[in-house]
Amino acid sequence: MKYLDSRRIGWDTETTSTNPVEARIITAAIVARGGDRPERVQTWLINPGVPIPPETTAIHGIDDQIAQERGQDPKTELDVIASTLVNCLRYGMPTVAFNTAYDWSVLHYELLRHGLPTMADRLGGQTPYPLLDALVLDKQADKYRKGSRKLQAVAAHYGVHLENWHNAEADAIAALGIADALYERNPRLDGYDPQRLYLAQQAWREEQQKGLQAHLRKTSPSAYCAPEWPLVLAQQDGSTS
Repeated sequence: MKYLDSRRIGWDTETTSTNPVEARIITAAIVARGGDRPERVQTWLINPGVPIPPETTAIHGIDDQIAQERGQDPKTELDVIASTLVNCLRYGMPTVAFNTAYDWSVLHYELLRHGLPTMADRLGGQTPYPLLDALVLDKQADKYRKGSRKLQAVAAHYGVHLENWHNAEADAIAALGIADALYERNPRLDGYDPQRLYLAQQAWREEQQKGLQAHLRKTSPSAYCAPEWPLVLAQQDGSTS
C-alpha cells in the first residue's frame, strides 16, 4: 500500500531538555490519519517530577505549577504512550516524527528511568521498521536547500501552516504534513519497503550528522552530533543538533 493511502500516525514529545538522555517528557501527542478513517488525536500532560527549566517553558508553555496541578503520573502515562506506539508499529503503520532520534531516545530513557519495559522490550526483538523521520527524509530529498531545517521552517517550505507551535499535537500534525508532502513530491519513496527505508534512514542520518558536525567544528572544535538512529547511545552527549 502506498504511504498516502495508509493509516499513519505522527507523534511528538515536549520535554525538559534538548538532551534526549536526560530529558523528561511533559507533553506528548499521537495523531492518526488516513486509511479512509477519521483523524484521531491522543494527548498527554505529565508531571515530570523535576523542575521545568524556564527556557523550555518558554517553548512549550508548561511550567511547574501547570505540571504539578494538571500533570498525570509519569509511570502510568509513559506506559500508555509506549503501548500505543507499539500497537501502531506492530500493525505496520508509518510512524512519523520530526527528528525521530530525539523523541525515540527520550521515550527509551524515560521508560528505563521508571522501571518500565523499553520499546525494544515491548517489540520483542522486532525492528521498528515503520519509523519515519520527516527531518531525515527532508534533508535527503533536498540536500542543498539553504535556510533553517527547524520544524517551523521545514513545515513552511512544504506548505504546512499551523498555530500553537511547540504544542505536541501541533508538532505531530506538522511532522505528518511534512511527510505527506515529501511523498507527494517524491513518489520514488513508495518504492522502498519498510525495512529498506529504515536502513536507508539510518545511513542518511549518519551521513547528515557527520556533515553537520564537520561544519560546526569549523567554529566549535568539540561539537558533537550523534549519528545513531533511531536510538542515541547513553554514554554519548546525546545532542541532536
